[in-house]
Amino acid sequence: MKLYKELKSCDKFFLIAGPCVVEDEKLMMQVAERLVVLTQKRGIPFIFKSSFKKANRTSIKSATGPGIKKGLEVLSKIKREFNVPILTDVHEINEVKEAAEVADILQIPAFLSRQTDLIFAAAKTGRIVNIKKGQFMAPEDMESAVGKILNADNENILLTERGTSFGYHNLIVDFRSFAIMKQLGYPIIYDATHSLQRPSQSKTSGGSPEYALMMAKAALATGNVDGLFIETHPNPAEALSDVSSMLKLNKLPELLDACLIITRY
Repeated sequence: MKLYKELKSCDKFFLIAGPCVVEDEKLMMQVAERLVVLTQKRGIPFIFKSSFKKANRTSIKSATGPGIKKGLEVLSKIKREFNVPILTDVHEINEVKEAAEVADILQIPAFLSRQTDLIFAAAKTGRIVNIKKGQFMAPEDMESAVGKILNADNENILLTERGTSFGYHNLIVDFRSFAIMKQLGYPIIYDATHSLQRPSQSKTSGGSPEYALMMAKAALATGNVDGLFIETHPNPAEALSDVSSMLKLNKLPELLDACLIITRY
């Protein structure tokens, strides 16, 4: 697969970015356009990310997204208009086939990272599969997740670190995780925004996106991280999901430039 080869051979780092969940089409197109400009100017391979549905919500009243039909329509338009690869989550087996018709990368959310049937179904599509390491998993546990994809005759695998549960309402990133998962032989991604969440804090999840730049630089400095995952929005406070952890879009250029300096050494 051409895209996967490009991601594996990237000499800087690749970026997976976009709003947490699919919102108004006009806003989504504006964000996609801005991200394309930012990454092309810097020579950074880019994958647009957004979810058509957020199945894991703290409150029953939280927005869950437009659903698979409308969500994929918006993502398909972004793919056509800007000629960029698409990544989106799948939560149930019955979503996989339809999502794979649009998405170049199917993502297994962290809380579903042990769901064998879901992983296998995603792998059988032949698409790239990105598995987020569950907050409850050790990095070496990802070898079993990889084995499930390989058992479906798919070697297009990405592995993402998004933090580990540390007491209540907090996550911590063990930087040894990057080196341990890298030994499996697949590109490693650092999720700079989700790892700064404060899960289920009050009736919503909190977060500390002001540390995203520092954490992204530190992750890349390990020499074991190939890509960054950053959820971003023009005005996170008005977003439908992850309002406290998404990076404001106008903060992204500074982060990318700082990270490029790290990868030069």
